[in-house]
Amino acid sequence: MLRYYCQRLFMNPFSIFKFVPLSVLQMLARFVARAILNRPSLSVVRTIRINLKLVHPEMADDEIDKLTRQIVFNQCLSSVESVKCWAMPSEWSLKQIREIHNQELLTAAFDNPNGMLAIVPHLGTWEMMNAWLNQFGAPTIMYKPVQGQISNDFVLRGRQRLNATLVPTDATGVKAVFKTLKQGGFSIILPDHVPDPSGGVIVPFYGVNTLTSTLTPKLAAKTKCSLVGLACVRRQDGEGFDIHCYDLNDESLYDRNVEVATTALNRAIEHIINDNFTHYIWGYRRFKRLPDLGNPYKSSSSDLEAYRQQLKMSATASSDPDMEQS
Repeated sequence: MLRYYCQRLFMNPFSIFKFVPLSVLQMLARFVARAILNRPSLSVVRTIRINLKLVHPEMADDEIDKLTRQIVFNQCLSSVESVKCWAMPSEWSLKQIREIHNQELLTAAFDNPNGMLAIVPHLGTWEMMNAWLNQFGAPTIMYKPVQGQISNDFVLRGRQRLNATLVPTDATGVKAVFKTLKQGGFSIILPDHVPDPSGGVIVPFYGVNTLTSTLTPKLAAKTKCSLVGLACVRRQDGEGFDIHCYDLNDESLYDRNVEVATTALNRAIEHIINDNFTHYIWGYRRFKRLPDLGNPYKSSSSDLEAYRQQLKMSATASSDPDMEQS
């Protein structure tokens, strides 16, 4: 038996996470988070701060500092929790789920003969939710290999334990998802990746005009599938995770005008994020393709601040009809 485990560990060192308790991994994640926060020049801290300045241009620096701290801690915790999910059997993940909020929305969506599309932003520990969601069938999910052969083998093995059919993130994968929906099945999409320019349009996200993927609106318009937002968030007491279901019933989500539909999708994603704002992966460079600025993560401080002031003025004007008319 010992020889077997040694062989497994030699083949993929990530297998050690199967034997480390989640509480220990979370403790290590908090230690790493503190180390990261002690080095504010690190890329992830700078990215979070820039994102917060863009989505909340009116926010004071001390509030940005406070949110940045919470976000770094949550992002580190979500990372180790995801690794633990990949290392463990699906039954382990199921045992971590404590409460399902508004599950009736998901149940009703599965009754749609045109299929169901689960919209899952990069929020919380979405990997923890996969085992639970796979109880309802065998979804088709697009999978992009992670960097490094050993890392990719580990993640791929973890996801292949489920009922899901993994397809590539290209035209072949899109066709497979479309076919699944047309047959009344379901798929899961993380809608807030930055796409290639050919796969997106420029629409507002938190008031920032940025390149946004059009895959979800196009699938919705063509198939008339049900759309349900999902998020898996660590409980405040630290004892397990809750799953939140959101009814995405805005008719604009199915609009044939892709800009109208994608704008509606971003509004829906904002609503999901706002419920658990500091659990969103704000360390992701979501705004790296802005038509009015370029890449804010490479911009000078003066250019970034000038753009931030423009966003602040636009937000004020949109909330004040008299100012907008003038």
